[in-house]
Amino acid sequence: MTVNTVDDVANATGICLVLDNSQSADTIELEVMDDIEGEQETCGELLDDEDNGDVGTDADTKEVLANIQAASKGVKEGTAAAYNSVMVQFNTFLAEEKVVPPGTDIFTERILHPKIDYYIVGFIMQGCDNVDMHGVSKAPHEPQRSYSHAQKLRASTTYGFRKGGRGKVPWDQAKVSGNPSISDVVSSYILGLRKRKVAKGEIPMSTQAISPGTLRRFYDHNHAPENWNTSPETPGNWCGGNVWKLLQAVYLITFTCLLRIDEALKIQVHDIEFGIDDVDGTHFVSITLPFRKSSPFGDIPPFVLRALPKHMAHLCLVQALADWIAASKIIRGYLFPNIDKRDRPIMVKNTAMKPEVFLQLFRNNLCNLGEPPYAYGTHSFQRGGCQWLSVDLHWSIRQICEWGGWSTDFTHLTIVKYLISWNDAATLRRDEFFKLDREATTRCWSCGRTCACA
Repeated sequence: MTVNTVDDVANATGICLVLDNSQSADTIELEVMDDIEGEQETCGELLDDEDNGDVGTDADTKEVLANIQAASKGVKEGTAAAYNSVMVQFNTFLAEEKVVPPGTDIFTERILHPKIDYYIVGFIMQGCDNVDMHGVSKAPHEPQRSYSHAQKLRASTTYGFRKGGRGKVPWDQAKVSGNPSISDVVSSYILGLRKRKVAKGEIPMSTQAISPGTLRRFYDHNHAPENWNTSPETPGNWCGGNVWKLLQAVYLITFTCLLRIDEALKIQVHDIEFGIDDVDGTHFVSITLPFRKSSPFGDIPPFVLRALPKHMAHLCLVQALADWIAASKIIRGYLFPNIDKRDRPIMVKNTAMKPEVFLQLFRNNLCNLGEPPYAYGTHSFQRGGCQWLSVDLHWSIRQICEWGGWSTDFTHLTIVKYLISWNDAATLRRDEFFKLDREATTRCWSCGRTCACA
């Protein structure tokens, strides 16, 4: 690698243009931290059957992941091929910029230059921005790819460097370690690119937050008879019915209770209690967490959820938990253990499913819906649930904070980050805010109205 060439990249005209920050340093830092966290949580496990997973992955988890990889080969081949294609393009880009000799695979290089992340920015600029990294403006007829395509390019380089052994630790220029695609430079650029795309009228694909509409699609797909009641040996299926039932329960428990995935997966059978309300006869479930990040020593108030009406079946945690417990026959220990290749819960060792296993299953399910798996992470459910409570159920911010176990002094930014996140699609176009006769929204099942203020 030519050191002088790479040293100068931070001062390249185009790079300076797109990384010119006009916001306050504190605002930029918070957004960059949020983006880096989001990129880390979308990493998941690698897609190659021969991979052994990240350092620190225990033997049992590796075995379960290997079973998932083998069963979902057809689901994953398209995603892996897309990532590998972008990796080849990035190597070609570096060779054209005379950063590396032709034929070099940057993803397997043991030593990288501290500023290699600037070239990831330049690579994305080449296809998705109005200038290249050298400041040369593109002609009007030259196509500019969408923000969603930029996300795909970034996800592919993140995957490539992980595959090369650099994990999902953020890039450290001083130590020349970590994953260059998970860096403050790349995050700053991605944040700026999205804002420029929005300013030009593009509505970027919503990342991170899972919406009630997506949960309905999961529900419809997973409850289809050929999935819900199937065995893993059925041709064309990457899993059996028990996996679908487990996923539905975990989706809804993280979504409705605003839980981190590690909090949800650590729930045990004795932490939940089903009951019937003495007054109105409705079924409910009470969930008391054994721990929370915000309350490591317990004393956590329970989450009490009631059965929802039929038109909200895709959001009903009471039914989802009942379906999972009835199918799995779990009566003690962790509620969400790993599942073996015969679609049976592994209860002998009483170990909970690991977040990386859940993320792999979740991504397979996204592929079933035709959704790009790189756009979502485990926090997607927390974000989506928070927005659902605010926008659809009209809860106040204080109610959401009390329910989610967050501080109500509003100095903590979690609630703001989840309710108003930079990487969620706008609810309205700019020309629609004062269009009072705009098309009616979906009927509000709380008040029955369809007006935009419902």
